[in-house]
Amino acid sequence: MTGPEHPRADAPGEPAGAEAPDGPAAGGPRRSGLRNPERAVRGLGAGTLSLEALVLLLAIQPIRVVGGDLSGTAIGAVVALAVAAVVLAGMMRRPWAWHAGTALQGLLMLAGLLHWSLFALGAIFALVWAYALHVRRVILG
Repeated sequence: MTGPEHPRADAPGEPAGAEAPDGPAAGGPRRSGLRNPERAVRGLGAGTLSLEALVLLLAIQPIRVVGGDLSGTAIGAVVALAVAAVVLAGMMRRPWAWHAGTALQGLLMLAGLLHWSLFALGAIFALVWAYALHVRRVILG
């Protein structure tokens, strides 16, 4: 059944699959298609922070071997930042955790004063975190 009597029929001249009247064109909220968008975004943030913690901890030895002298202070800073990332990953339900994650990226880049490779890791993860924030903004609106 096609034509005006079918509620899902496309109007003449409209491309197939045009948005329904309840979408963004009608002023309604844009749906992401996810069952629980908040949970998905929290998982993205937690996964990003968990990956960052893992990379930080695994990077200690290669930095010491290849990159030269990594002081005890720098190793302590890396471990502290990794622990902070894991704690924040577990607290992503809190709205302030996103801001704290952003601050964590800045602290990691600041740790670049202790060793240049920490700044490089900080810059890489700051870009990844910026992308996670962008995805969060797109999904949650």
